[in-house]
Amino acid sequence: QVQLSESGGGSVQAGGSLRLSCAASGSTGRFYAMAWFRQAPGKAREFVAGIEWTGPRRVYTDSVKGRFTISRDAVKNTVFLQMNSLKREDTAVYSCAAGPPGGGLGPSPALYDSWGQGTQVTVSS
Repeated sequence: QVQLSESGGGSVQAGGSLRLSCAASGSTGRFYAMAWFRQAPGKAREFVAGIEWTGPRRVYTDSVKGRFTISRDAVKNTVFLQMNSLKREDTAVYSCAAGPPGGGLGPSPALYDSWGQGTQVTVSS
């Protein structure tokens, strides 16, 4: 089992930037991909971005393409989400997730079996 811990959330004005981190501990050698999801009040959980842990693939939801960048530090077992040009509609609780070996990379929550507690991101105008 992988334990995930997010950090880096906070409040920022529209147009600003934040960098989220997700540190993985436990059986970190036993996952295929990591991803960021977000959930705004009253809305369903939404896939934001994902990255293969050992491969080159990265995927993003359309609304964040060109603004957000997902990356990883394999030595530190950490995945990052650099968020630039933030908009009010980016306000949400952001959670990271890890998928098991042999899994896939994509927007379905069913691909991931470990989840962090989440970190709040609030963007004001």
